[in-house]
Amino acid sequence: MNTINETNFEFPKQKSVYKGKVREVYNINDEVLVMIASDRLSAFDVILPRQIPFKGQILNQIATKMLHATSDIVPNWLAATPDENVAVGHLCNPFKVEMVIRGYLSGHAAREYKAGKRILCGVTMPEGMKENDKFPSPIITPSTKAENGAHDEDISREAILANQVVSEEDYLVLEEYTRKLFARGTVIAAKRDLILVDTKYEFGKTKEGKIVLIDEIHTPDSSRYFYQEGYAERQEKGENQKQLSKEFVRQWLIENGFQGLDGQKIPEMTDEKIIEISNRYIELYEQITGENFVKANTENVLQRIEKNITKFLTSPN
Repeated sequence: MNTINETNFEFPKQKSVYKGKVREVYNINDEVLVMIASDRLSAFDVILPRQIPFKGQILNQIATKMLHATSDIVPNWLAATPDENVAVGHLCNPFKVEMVIRGYLSGHAAREYKAGKRILCGVTMPEGMKENDKFPSPIITPSTKAENGAHDEDISREAILANQVVSEEDYLVLEEYTRKLFARGTVIAAKRDLILVDTKYEFGKTKEGKIVLIDEIHTPDSSRYFYQEGYAERQEKGENQKQLSKEFVRQWLIENGFQGLDGQKIPEMTDEKIIEISNRYIELYEQITGENFVKANTENVLQRIEKNITKFLTSPN
């Protein structure tokens, strides 16, 4: 089955290309960004050796649906989706922070809490909480936007402003947009009998100085979901919550002795494991969107993508 590992395209008026862990972004004439979602799978800041069929399509299509579903409350960068794996949008200068927002004591926040910490990114967490309990109100815990494969690091609002990472005027907008998006995402999730536990948003500024939402939104790679059914009972019994996220991949790696640390070996990714992960991502898509997933034709996937992007870029507006 053909998958997308990497692309090496040369589009008309192309200026540069940036290759992240999963997405590859082409700068067209310093005006347009073409973002291609590959089928690469990363965990613990490591790109795993084999790709997952349809993963890029799934992430791109969930993000597209969520961008459309929130565009009335927060402007975003998206202009078109000329291919199942491709999003095209306005060139933006990204802010060097990720706006992480948490409705529940889970993941990184829970690990910090267990270690005895009660302040995360300058925000006080209440005493007496159990893992996966709901916060009295969502908390924003930003992180630095790491470059060159480095780990993101927690940072407080005070440090962001003191170090002039973001101006106070802009940061107030980022906070407002983050809360609006999380509130909308919570409503969307509830309609699917899901709980949006935590997520992250990235923002940029257009040439005209407009702050817009960029990158993916509310996907299983950038967000954590719980199933609403049985949540309260599991909390009461101290059981693990049933999750809908990329966490199942991390757990498989942990069970096989890999957490991205020096000297650790990535477990063998058999054909069966690849198909299992692909099927799980399809399940995630259908649960989050409430729609059946339609697989794109991957017979000549790179040629398909290049043709669709070129056609879009060379068509008259």
